[in-house]
Order: sequence, then C-alpha cells, then structure tokens
Amino acid sequence: MKRLTEAQAKEYAAEGCTHPVRVFSAAQAAHYLSCLEAGERSMGAEFKKVLRTKAHLSLKWVDEVIHDSNVLDAVEDVIGPDILLYNLTVWIKNANDPSFVGWHQDSTYFPLDPAVQVTAWIALTDSVAENGSVNYLPGSQTLGQLRHAEAPGDGSLLSKGQHIVEPVDSSVVKTIPLQPGEMSLHHTRLVHYSDPNNSSRRRIGLGVSYIPTSVRCTGSVRHTAMLMRGVDRHNHFDHEPRVRFDFDPEVTAFRADAVARYYAARDEQVEIRTREFAAAR
Repeated sequence: MKRLTEAQAKEYAAEGCTHPVRVFSAAQAAHYLSCLEAGERSMGAEFKKVLRTKAHLSLKWVDEVIHDSNVLDAVEDVIGPDILLYNLTVWIKNANDPSFVGWHQDSTYFPLDPAVQVTAWIALTDSVAENGSVNYLPGSQTLGQLRHAEAPGDGSLLSKGQHIVEPVDSSVVKTIPLQPGEMSLHHTRLVHYSDPNNSSRRRIGLGVSYIPTSVRCTGSVRHTAMLMRGVDRHNHFDHEPRVRFDFDPEVTAFRADAVARYYAARDEQVEIRTREFAAAR
C-alpha cells in the first residue's frame, strides 16, 4: 500500500468505498477553494460550465489537484499503477440549496469496460450530513448494474436526473463525512446519493474519475482521457494535454472537442442502458 492503510484497502474491497483519506492540509484546501471562488467572481455563470466537465483542461489549480501524489497513491492502491483520468466534475451545493442527487450508480453513465472506475471525491469544504454529504449502501457494488430511469426537472444535480427504480435493501446506509483536504474513494457500481444542503454554508468537492489504462470505451464514440501515472499500453483513448496556465489556448480547442465527445458518449450510453432496462422488465 502506498497511501491507504490495510484496513482502508479491505474496506474498499468489501464495501465499495473508503474514507476519509487525508490528501491535503486544510490550508491547501482553502487555497484551492479561493481559486475556485476567484473564478466565480470573474466569470459568473459561465464558470459553472467550466466546472461541470473536464475542468482540468481549463484550470491549472484543478490540474494540480488531480496530479497530487497523495491522491494518485491512494488511487493506485485500488486500481494499479497505470492510471488514466476519465472525467472530472466540481460538485457545488450552495447554502440552503434544495438540489440533491438521487440513488444511482456512476456506471450507468460511463461507457467503460470493465466496470472498475473509481471516483475520488476530494473535499474543498466540509462535507457532512448537515450540508448534503454523500451517503451509500455498503457492499452494493456487488449488485451489478441496476435499473435507472430519468426524472428531469426534479432538482437533481445529475444532468439526466437518473435514479435507481428497482428495489434495493437500504436498511444500512453509511454517510461519508469529510473535512477540507480529505477525500473518499468509491467504486463505479456503488449505490449512493446525497441530500440537499440545509446549512448556511456551501458544500464543495471535486469528483474525479480514474480508471486503469486497460479499460476500454464501449459504444461508437472514442473518448479522451489523461494519462496520470504509469504507461498506456492499450491506446483505448486519445490522450489529453496538460494546461500550462488557466485557459491555456493550446488546450482550449482540445477541451471543447473532448467535452463534446464525453457528452455524446454519455447520451449514447444512457440510451443503451434505457433499452437494456426496458428489455429486462
């Protein structure tokens, strides 16, 4: 183990999730939060689009977060030394925000095979029950792909508003409490959700999707991904360049194409899942 304890590695294997893993000091997390807030002040609503998908191809501070050795060491403990970054979303719930995320599995949206993607959820603020932290069903990553359905316009932070629509045993639910600079790791098939933010402060974290280089894209769209560590002997993805500074013009055009491909692949995946779910009824 490079970063995780043996107990954390066993917890991830058994429950599909482990937390907390300290990756930054509180002061460093505060610095990254200040970078985010500076972008909000300077760009307003447009900045939300940057944060929504592949912000590492626009913002240098995000690039620093995802390449941090503490983060990658923990990810390596779970998926091995050859690591790609598949996608990244900055999740923001403002104070007294009614938005939520329903019960779901990340694998529903990701056209990846095999389903071994891990999400590193890195907290820039505290993330606790009061302000809408992530909750999960321990061991649910073993249930396979569950049936989901869309519920657009209901306040979900998921762009498709998808949620699980078949019975699952929710008698044991665990919460992921995180302090600034801590992260959790969860499996792509883990059943999880988050409640609205009922507090007077914001809840902000980065959801970073890492995969082994051996994972391939399914569907008709060839994806992009960033090589983070190790060697890519498989060439299933077009490699993403790193930014030298915020909104690096040499990367901006690439990002636009990468984001378009990501959404095209996601929409295709949701259509495929919908047909699969309908046929399974």
